[in-house]
Amino acid sequence: MLSNSLVLGASTGFNSGDMIYQLIAFIILLLLLKKFAWGPLMGIMKEREEHIANEIESAEQSRTEAKKLLEEQRNLLKEARNDAQGLIESAKKQGDVQREEIIAAARAESERIKQSAKVEIEQQKEQAVAAIREQVASLSVLIASKVIEKELSAEDQEKLINEYIQEAGEER
Repeated sequence: MLSNSLVLGASTGFNSGDMIYQLIAFIILLLLLKKFAWGPLMGIMKEREEHIANEIESAEQSRTEAKKLLEEQRNLLKEARNDAQGLIESAKKQGDVQREEIIAAARAESERIKQSAKVEIEQQKEQAVAAIREQVASLSVLIASKVIEKELSAEDQEKLINEYIQEAGEER
């Protein structure tokens, strides 16, 4: 039985050789993992970290640039509104000036027509006076012929001519 117990004791006992072997295999495995897996994995993680940091920095720059562009667009829009307001004011002023010019031209034209009408009236008046004079002259001839028929005295002729002239003057 002793031999049985030795076999049982040997299988249940602490075997330091196996343990050292497993420890060495574990350390070799760790070194291999560190060299072939852990290093590249950490490199990939570092690259990923740098990539994310770059993306965050790029996004921040884009946001800052977008904010700057937005501010520029607001300023340009404000300038455009001011320019438009200036153009509207200028157009109003120009419209007022043109209106005043049109009114002044209309008044000048009205004055010219009025003066032309006065000149025409004066011409018509002179023509009427000339016509009256012609009538007076023809009446004078008629009076003269009647005087010759009646043989009036010089005083009567003068009186008759003055009456006709006075009548012609009143008609005027």
